[in-house]
This record gives sequence, C-alpha cells and structure tokens, in this order.
Amino acid sequence: MKTRILIVEDEPAIQELLAFNVMQAGFDALRAEDSESAWQHIDHDLPHLILLDWMLPSSSGILLAKQFRSDARTKDIPIIMLTAKAEERDKIQGLESGADDYVTKPFSPRELMARIRAALRRHSPAFYEEKLAVGGLELSPDTHRVSAKGQIVELGPIEFRLLHFFMSHSERVYSRAQLIDQVWGAHAYVEERTVDVHIRRLRVALDPVGMNGLVQTVRGSGYRFSLTDSQGV
Repeated sequence: MKTRILIVEDEPAIQELLAFNVMQAGFDALRAEDSESAWQHIDHDLPHLILLDWMLPSSSGILLAKQFRSDARTKDIPIIMLTAKAEERDKIQGLESGADDYVTKPFSPRELMARIRAALRRHSPAFYEEKLAVGGLELSPDTHRVSAKGQIVELGPIEFRLLHFFMSHSERVYSRAQLIDQVWGAHAYVEERTVDVHIRRLRVALDPVGMNGLVQTVRGSGYRFSLTDSQGV
C-alpha cells in the first residue's frame, strides 16, 4: 500500500509540480484545490500526510489546519504548510495553527521530499523502517514488496499492512479490535468480522510459498504471527 499525500493547492502549475515530485518519490498524490475537495478526499480515504497551501479560494490554509486538528480523523495527520509568506510571525502563525512544518515558496523539491519523509518517520516510525525479514519472509516498506523463497507475494493494501504489523510484532496475540486500531486506524468504522476476511486473504497469498501457517488463530483471543506451531490454530 502506497503512502497517500493530500496536496491542497489551488494553483494548477504548483499542484502539478507537487504531484509530480510526490509520485516520483513513490507516494500516491491526492489533489484538492480548496477545502471542500480536501474534505471529500478525507471522507473517502484518509491521507498519511497533508501538503497545505496557506492561500486558498474558499478558506485559508490556517483555518483549514485548525479544522484538521480539531477533527478526530485528522488530528494526528502530519501537515506541511506551503506559502510565500516568509516572515517569522507568519511561520509562527502557521505552526501555531497546527502545521508540523513550514516550507516557503519557491521551494526546492528535494528539500520538500526530505521534509515529507522526515514528517512521516516522526509520525509512524514503524511503518517507514528498513526492510523486515522474519522466517524467510521479506517485506520492504519503501517498495511495498513482499517476497519469500525467491517469489514475489502479491498482497492487497490491507493485507500488506496486516503483514507489516504482524512481522513487526511477532509472537504476540492481538484481538480483532486491536488489529483494527493498528491497521485500519483508531477512528476507522470497521466491523471485527472484516478482520477475519483479510486474514483469510493474507493466508491465501502466503500459501504458495508455504507460509500461510505463520498467521495463527488463537481461539477466544485473536491472531498472532509466529514461527512456532500453535495449539490454538
């Protein structure tokens, strides 16, 4: 699953430049030209980071940042403010509105990408770590690839996140509610039986490389990822 960056920018040329650099860095670029379209994206699929222009046609970026921070769904999403305002008082206002970082125009695309990666690491360090390798199974967060025994394991976005969480927290048992919080997000509206559906899909994907048994059911408790046989499967 690719990291989603929401670009809230009303100038088409700058929006296009930002989207190009975001996609070149391996992220998904979601585009919004005003606050209304930004909220539409958020209602559909939460981004992992927001690039927010200060000057917007219907609502200022300052006001929108405050709204993001007051909404339970977006209060923890990193925000990088983009603006031509370079005075110290402007930077202070941007940061106090809820932005995590502040980049002035014109900006260096390389510096902006570095700031994006730094913000993502600070927010979700576990998800942006180096390649994981457990029991012959390898997972790369950067390339979103999983392989075992020289074969690529094809996973959907939720299955990828499930496997990443399991490989980062092996041998521990997690309830369905805990997995929803960790994989879908604490504010996601997901039924617990949905977890079972994606666990089955993950096992099916791991079956061709003989590793479907790593994801184990613990009766009455939930699931765990383990290299040892389980009596609760």
